[in-house]
Amino acid sequence: MNSDAIKNKPSVDSDRMLKLADETLAIESHALESLRKRFIEEDAEHFIQSVTLLLNCKGRVVVSGMGKSGHIGRKIAATLASTGTPAMFVHPGEAAHGDLGMITHDDVFIALSYSGEANELMSIAPIIKRMGTKLIAMTGRPDSSLAQLADVHLNVHVEKEACPLNLAPTASTTTTLALGDALAVAVLDARGFREDDFARSHPGGALGRKLLTLVSDVMRAGDDVPVVKADTLLYDALFEITKKGIAMTAVVDEAGHAIGVFTDGDLRRLIEKQQHFSNLVIRDVMSKNPRTISSDKLAAEAVSIMEKFRINQLLVTDNDGKLTGALHIHDLTEAKVI
Repeated sequence: MNSDAIKNKPSVDSDRMLKLADETLAIESHALESLRKRFIEEDAEHFIQSVTLLLNCKGRVVVSGMGKSGHIGRKIAATLASTGTPAMFVHPGEAAHGDLGMITHDDVFIALSYSGEANELMSIAPIIKRMGTKLIAMTGRPDSSLAQLADVHLNVHVEKEACPLNLAPTASTTTTLALGDALAVAVLDARGFREDDFARSHPGGALGRKLLTLVSDVMRAGDDVPVVKADTLLYDALFEITKKGIAMTAVVDEAGHAIGVFTDGDLRRLIEKQQHFSNLVIRDVMSKNPRTISSDKLAAEAVSIMEKFRINQLLVTDNDGKLTGALHIHDLTEAKVI
């Protein structure tokens, strides 16, 4: 490394780093609190108008913005789309060169520009208005060209950016993102959007698995279920436990109703009490009234039961209490429900 490179190498000042980090968080927190106060005192009606436009949209919500506003716009569009509102992001520069054809009069256009004067947006906003498309503007200047052109203006003004130079969009992008999230939350609630709706739009994610996977999808059934009759000798029940490999066996009556369960834990506790149990029958040592779940319940509910009662196995029964399957905590782990 030459002497110039050494000379220009940034110095590490831990105290200054922490001071700037703290100031950044304080400035952005203050910006959000100011947004919240202004929202309650001044902009509530504009927010309601915006939500109403989104709810009544017959087409799609199209979000657009340049630079950092564009990055925030992509996230807002993605949040709306994942919470029940068809939405997409269109780059204003691309829109001016052909992508404007994606937008129809049935859509609602959300334009993001802190200055409210972004050339790329202002070149297409008048055309969008002439098409009859409703325009929501999110800017930091209510008197800006974009704000004046919009059907509804949402004010995301901040006193200053967190950037020490007061140049890089920081606090302003935070307020814009937060207000976009507020829009999405208000709309999803008004639509009656619920957990199962969210899961349908996230089938590949962990949340989707939790909200869509049923007990019937992961339970053991048929010959894979360890089961013995109530009059089975304990020794024979232990062979069934070992054979099926989930550290327990269900106990059923003559009609197949689940009346008990015997686990490895029960065996350890039994050994502590007595040394000889060659003649014991399973009904005498089983845990009665076992925890059960039906196959049409969500697998996530099975997880909740196991966690609540600190158990690793769960019997699956039908409406009459007949044994139809069994679950082990590992089954839920392998299915990535946990």
